[in-house]
Amino acid sequence: MKNHLINMSRRIFAFGVIGMAMAAVTGCNPEPDESDLYTATGETAADYINRKPELSSFESVLVKAGLQRNLSSYGEYTCFIPTNDAVAAYIDKLYNDTEASIPHNGLSDNSLEALISNDSLCNDIAKYHLHANESLTTIEMGGGSGSISTMLRIPIASDGSTGKIMLNQVATIIEPDSIVTNGVVHVIDSVIPRNSRLLPEEMDRLQEFSIFNEALQLTGLADSIRKTKKDAVYTISDRNDTNGDPLYVPDECKIMYTIFAEPDSVMKLNGINNIDDLIDYANRIYGDAASWYDYPVEKGYTISTGDDYTNRFNTLNMFVAYHILYAGMPEDELVYERNSKWRKEGYWNYTNGAQPFDFYETMLPNTILKIWQPFPMQSKLSLYINRCLAFNTLTDELGTMGTESLHQVVREGVKINRSSDKASGCQNFNIQTFNGYIHSLQGMLVYDEQVVTGVLHERLRFDSTTFLVEFINNGIRMSTNSEVKALNGGGSGNRVAFPLNYFDNVVSYTSENRFRYNVKGAYNAWQSDTFQGWGNYDLAIKLPPVPTNHYEFRIFYTPMSHGGMMQFYMGTNSKLQSMMALDIPLDVRIPIDDPRIGWTVFTEEDDYGVSTDAAMRNRGYMRGLYSYADHAERGDLNTTPGIINDERNMRYTTTGNNSLRRIMGRMEMKQSDEHWFRIKSVISDATDLKWQFDYIEFVPLDIVDNDTYSEDWF
Repeated sequence: MKNHLINMSRRIFAFGVIGMAMAAVTGCNPEPDESDLYTATGETAADYINRKPELSSFESVLVKAGLQRNLSSYGEYTCFIPTNDAVAAYIDKLYNDTEASIPHNGLSDNSLEALISNDSLCNDIAKYHLHANESLTTIEMGGGSGSISTMLRIPIASDGSTGKIMLNQVATIIEPDSIVTNGVVHVIDSVIPRNSRLLPEEMDRLQEFSIFNEALQLTGLADSIRKTKKDAVYTISDRNDTNGDPLYVPDECKIMYTIFAEPDSVMKLNGINNIDDLIDYANRIYGDAASWYDYPVEKGYTISTGDDYTNRFNTLNMFVAYHILYAGMPEDELVYERNSKWRKEGYWNYTNGAQPFDFYETMLPNTILKIWQPFPMQSKLSLYINRCLAFNTLTDELGTMGTESLHQVVREGVKINRSSDKASGCQNFNIQTFNGYIHSLQGMLVYDEQVVTGVLHERLRFDSTTFLVEFINNGIRMSTNSEVKALNGGGSGNRVAFPLNYFDNVVSYTSENRFRYNVKGAYNAWQSDTFQGWGNYDLAIKLPPVPTNHYEFRIFYTPMSHGGMMQFYMGTNSKLQSMMALDIPLDVRIPIDDPRIGWTVFTEEDDYGVSTDAAMRNRGYMRGLYSYADHAERGDLNTTPGIINDERNMRYTTTGNNSLRRIMGRMEMKQSDEHWFRIKSVISDATDLKWQFDYIEFVPLDIVDNDTYSEDWF
C-alpha cells in the first residue's frame, strides 16, 4: 500500500512531518524562574576541597580567580582538582619553559605565590578545570573519547578507552566521582595542560602527518590558519531577555579552524611516499577540475599543475585547502551526535531513525563537505566525510527514509579516526591546539566530480549555527543552559545575546536589531537550538555556497503568537540595492492549522497526508521535519548508550512537531556568487515580536520534481 501510494503520487509530495494537535505552537521554551544563587546546605565542592590539605594549592588558585563563591553555592559543577604536587610541577614547567613567548610565562619566580599574583594565569587555569554540569567518570567519560566543555569555553578532551580516564592525554583522574551537594569532584594527578601552540606549530610536531604538513607549508596555507581572535570591539545596547533578565554576552570573538589530515600510513596505502607523490596525486585528482568545479571557471581562474603552490588554484593548494574548515571543533561536536551529554540533557532530537549530519565550508573557495554519522552503528558512532547513498533524501516508502535497496552506498566516504573507532596504528586523533583541532583520516579526502554530482546533489540542509561559525568557535553551539548560566554569573542560561557586529556574515541595517541564540532545549527546532531576535529588525545573512544548479529555496519557521511579520529578500551582496523581494510577507503569527496553511494531523488521513501535503505545497508551505517529532523527556526509545535502536520506528504524540517550511521560490544559484538573505520586519511598532533563522534548504529541482520517488520526510 505504501509503495503504491508513492507511485500514484508522482509529483504529489509526502513532505512530511509531524504535527499533532495544536496543543503548543510556540517555538520557545517556557521561561523558568531563575532566582539568584543561594548557599547550598551540606558539603559543597568548596567544602570538599577545603577539607583536603593536599588540594590547598589549587584552592588558592580558585580563590584568586573569584570562583570559590560558585563552588560554595547552588548549581551543578564538575571540578577537576589537581594535587599540590601536580600544581608545583606545573609551576616549575611554566617557569622553565624556554619556548615561552613571555619569559617564564609571566611568573616572577618558581613558586605558588608567583602564580597567585598573576591574575590572568589564575583565571585561565581555574576556569579550565571547571565544567558547569555534573559529569561522572562511569557515565559521561567512560570508555571512548569525547570533550568536556569548560568555563573557559575551551573543551577538555577525555579518553577512557584504556581503563583510566585521561584528560588532554596527560592528566589522569586518580580519585573519581566524589559527589557533593552541587556537583562532583575528581582529583587529578596533573594540572590539565592547555595547548598553547597554534595549528601550524602543532602540525610540525606530529611526525605522523609529515607529508601532509610539508604540503601545508609549501602551499602557504599554514600562514592562513594562525589567527586566534577578531580585533573588533564589541558593545551591546540591550542584553536583556524578553522578561528583563540580563543575558550572557561574549566579550571576544575567537577564530578557530579544523584540519582533516591523512597520516603518512594512509598516504602510503594510496601510493604516496613523499611530497612529490602527493603533488602527482593532486594533479591527477584536480587537473581537470574545470569540468566540474564551477567557481574558477565562472571567475575566470585557470587550474594550475605548475610549481607555484601558493596559487589558490594550483592542484596541491586545492588538495590541502579542501581539508581545512573555518570552524574549530572536537570530534564529538562535528555533528550533533547522540552522546552521554545529550542523553543526559534530553534534547537530542534526531528521532525516528534520522541520522546526524552537517555541511561545512572549506578553504577551497566556495566549496562544502558533508560530515555524516550513519546508523545503525552498533556500539561505534562512526563519522564519515562525503559519504554518498543513491537517491539520498528521496524515498520509495511513505513514513521512512526509503528501503535499503533504494539507498545503495555509492561512495563509502572517508572515515574520521576516533578513539572509539580508529584505524590500527593511528597514534594521534582529536588533537586540540590553541586555535583549532586536527583530526586524522582513514582515507584520502578530495573534492572531485562525484562529490559535486553525488554527495552534494541532494536536499542540502544548512543549520544557521553551523554556517555562522562564530557559534562554533566560541563554544556556544553545543552549550547547555547550565553552562551558559555559569558564564552569566548564575543568571539566565536560556539565551545568549550578541553585539550586532559579532558575526562576519550577518549585516545589521539598523541599531534596533536584537540578536539572540536559544541555547539547546526542548524547541521545535532542528538540532534543538535556533538563532533568533526581535526589535524593529532589518538584517541580512550570507548563505553558504552551493554547486551551480537550479534549486528550490526553503526556510524553516515555527508558527507562534509572539512571532513577527516579515518580508524576505535575496541579493548577491549585502548592499540594499542588490536585494530582490521573495514572495509576499510571511506572518508567523498565523496558527499552523489555519486554512490558509492547510496543515493537518496526517496520521488521521487515509493516504497518510499525501493529498494534504500537495495542497499545502500549492500554498507555498511544507511540514517541518519528522526527524524531531518528539523529545526525550516525553519518552525516548533510543536509551542504550552508544546504540541507536528501532532506527525506522515511527512514533507520534499529541504534542509533536508543530513546525513548517516556507517555500521561497526557485532560483539559479552560481557557486561563484555570494547569496545574502534579508529579513525585514513589516510591523515597525511591535518591537517584541520575533524572527527565527534555524535552518534553510536548497533542493535541486530534479529532486523536487522527481517522477518516481518523493522527497523523504526527514
